[in-house]
Amino acid sequence: MPNKKIFVTQPTLAPLHEVNQYLEQVWKTGILTHNGPLVQKLENELSNKLEVNNLSLITNGTLAIQIAIKALELKGEIITTPFSWVATVSAIKWEGCTPVFCDIDIDTLNIDTNKLEALITKDTVAIMPVHVFGNPCEVERIKEIAEKHNLKVIYDAAHAVGTCYKGNSVLSWGDVSAVSLHGTKIFNTAEGGACITPDAQGLEKIKRIRFFGHDYNKNIVEDGLNGKMTEVHAALGLANLKYYDEVLLDRKHKYECYLENLSVSKELLFQKLIDEGCNYTYFPGSFKNEKTLIEIEKVLNENDIYPRRYFYPSLNTMKNIVDYVNMPVAEDISGRILALPLYLSLEKTDIDRVCEIILHGIKT
Repeated sequence: MPNKKIFVTQPTLAPLHEVNQYLEQVWKTGILTHNGPLVQKLENELSNKLEVNNLSLITNGTLAIQIAIKALELKGEIITTPFSWVATVSAIKWEGCTPVFCDIDIDTLNIDTNKLEALITKDTVAIMPVHVFGNPCEVERIKEIAEKHNLKVIYDAAHAVGTCYKGNSVLSWGDVSAVSLHGTKIFNTAEGGACITPDAQGLEKIKRIRFFGHDYNKNIVEDGLNGKMTEVHAALGLANLKYYDEVLLDRKHKYECYLENLSVSKELLFQKLIDEGCNYTYFPGSFKNEKTLIEIEKVLNENDIYPRRYFYPSLNTMKNIVDYVNMPVAEDISGRILALPLYLSLEKTDIDRVCEIILHGIKT
């Protein structure tokens, strides 16, 4: 009997009948978009669940970053990490800004704050760190540097829904946190995103921008775009939100299971978490070299297990979209890190099998 296929992630989906209860409301009102009642309801409930203020739902996480840049009226250089998904750089470029790479810390995999200040020039307007795999950045140090140099801070918080730092949501840091609610994330609306800001006036600007620049009187008062979430996506989000706490706890337990199984090997290294409030959205492991990673990945695939090389290649090496600049740590890590399967329906026996294959492959 063939093995069942195990992918790096699977979406968490509420039972279809629970989603349909919300969809029936959409069909009843006939409202599909334009800041409808379900979008407003989800904004309120998600804000309460995450314990943040001033949350605006957006079409997706990439547009959330773009809208954050536009709302802060940034034009110039934005310092960011090369160890991220391409959307981090794409969003910066689409808004007419220039990405400047800062290498990463070899342990936390987040932007290396010790290297930030040397990259600041007269053209620098912001810092855009990424909470990599949900691991919170050194937010206090980043705030200190930004205030010293009068810079804005936008967090690419695509992975960070559910992450806390010192007991509070990490999404409350920075001028804006841009999150993803994509199907692969801990909480999803199929496609979706959000901007969170401590500034109530900034929230109103973000809401205007996401709807073509309309104010509440339907006047076009600034340059905007179409970044609205639909009622259908909000319906899925409201149904999924019921399972948020269960998913968060489940990820932590399964992360710990992986760590317990694989820590017996000295051939594997693991991300250093700077706060126990990490949401454990991924389980990344670093092999000693890329050759070993490729060999292990091949064996896993042969057993119908499909991990993923997050983030490979390092963004600074993508010469079709950026000018190459040497980032030795990011390039090294991206060549030998592998994210292992982690999701709600994954069984402990699946984790044990993944670990057994990896440990056997390392030994041989």
